[in-house]
Amino acid sequence: MPECKCCSKVYFKMVKCVLLEQLQHFVNQLTHSVASAHLVRLYDRYQALDKDNKGYLCPQDFGAIKELAMNPICDRIIGAFFTSGQEILDFPSFVRILAHFRPVDKNRPKEPNSPDPINSRSNKLKFAFQLYDQDKDGKISRHELLQVLRSMLEKQVTEEQLESIADRTIQEADLDRDDAISFEEFRKSLDKVNIDHKMSIRFLR
Repeated sequence: MPECKCCSKVYFKMVKCVLLEQLQHFVNQLTHSVASAHLVRLYDRYQALDKDNKGYLCPQDFGAIKELAMNPICDRIIGAFFTSGQEILDFPSFVRILAHFRPVDKNRPKEPNSPDPINSRSNKLKFAFQLYDQDKDGKISRHELLQVLRSMLEKQVTEEQLESIADRTIQEADLDRDDAISFEEFRKSLDKVNIDHKMSIRFLR
């Protein structure tokens, strides 16, 4: 017997409520940044990206996010959503990754000895750092820096100019003179940059 539309709607609401209850502790523990009122909208966004109703997202699904599609390093950003060797993203992982792009709630008191929220300045910088550090060795090499610069500036400057920019960047940031940029050096080089403003995306639309 076919299920009536009213029953389907009630069932769908129950599923959302259960999902919210299960994820609220997860979000509070890992992000301290995504309010419970946003979880339903996030789940709706997750489902909208999953156009084939697979129950999970794959890299191709992220093409629907205009802000990412327009970014010259969109492939690297999308790749950061997926662990090495996997191309499936479930909803809890979706929430955790997107929390990096949430503004910091400066009015929320930090509990003593509690870990930094996932959208803290430090964690935002770590997320940005991995977009450069593609071989995951904890350093940004000249080659890795050039790859990003080519993606972002290739049509605007010559290869010689790109190499000059890479050399100058490493020279200024490389405090221990090992011809690479460590995370600590990366962090110090961005001390005066408003990371919270730079790393934001309107994913709830």
